Amino acid sequence: MKAENDWEIPEPLVVCEVGNDLRAPTVIRRHGNAEARTRLVLSHGNGLAIDLYLPFWSLLAEDFDLFLYDLRNHGWNPVGPRREHNIPTLIRDHDLVLETIDRRFGAKPTVGVYHSVTTLVSLLADSRKYAALVLFDPPLLKPAVGKTEWYEATEKAIATIRRRGNRFQSEEEFAELLGFLPGFVKIPRDVRKLMARTTLRKTSDGQAVELRCPREYEAEIMEASRKFSPLLDMSILSCPTKVIGADPSARYSYLPTFDLSHVEGLDYDFVPDTTHLLQLEQPAQCAALLRKFLANQGL
Repeated sequence: MKAENDWEIPEPLVVCEVGNDLRAPTVIRRHGNAEARTRLVLSHGNGLAIDLYLPFWSLLAEDFDLFLYDLRNHGWNPVGPRREHNIPTLIRDHDLVLETIDRRFGAKPTVGVYHSVTTLVSLLADSRKYAALVLFDPPLLKPAVGKTEWYEATEKAIATIRRRGNRFQSEEEFAELLGFLPGFVKIPRDVRKLMARTTLRKTSDGQAVELRCPREYEAEIMEASRKFSPLLDMSILSCPTKVIGADPSARYSYLPTFDLSHVEGLDYDFVPDTTHLLQLEQPAQCAALLRKFLANQGL
């Protein structure tokens, strides 16, 4: 049996804040090789945190200059007003993060490495700022099923998010609970424990733990993603773009399987026997596909 990893998150080389407003600053962390020629900017999926992806991005730290940030109201960031938790605000935050990194640390070839909802954000923003993009399982391809079934599937997922627990007795309880949920069965136990550490915080009374991103916020972004996804035309890209998907035979917990004919013309790969959380399930394969693509781009 494979030994479990404690997954201790390393201390960042630098921590700085993007003052997008006084109520919801974004915390940026620098990891990896500051002398590397290529910079990777990484963020995460809805309801998660970029520190959770440590099993993936730690494999890139020796050869790339890494900048990590959480979406507003996620991870290291404080919880701000719910009315500002929307796709246009996330796009503005994204642009400010890139501007801050360039201003403080100098210009260098920059690659956006995003998963799920942050792929949508990066493509709705000005992707000309990137030398390349690597998009993990983007929720923005037209589904093979009809619009009605797709709508019903996303409605069900949104309702499930709004019903889920928000408060737990301990991180250990949360990690054990994940092991019983269909969407997390392929994730190793040590990574489920890492998820508890990175997506939960102590409650104000100190008696329990709660989601860092409140469930209502997560549900609103998922609903908004469904509305914004049709605005994208993946045939018009302003920089080299790699799409790395989950196993196309899988039926995701919140979206139907996508028709692969809709990604013709893209540089597309998938990781067999994975789900939407492929970077947590098969981090080495995901990192290898990213490295191969960047090498082909001279990055």
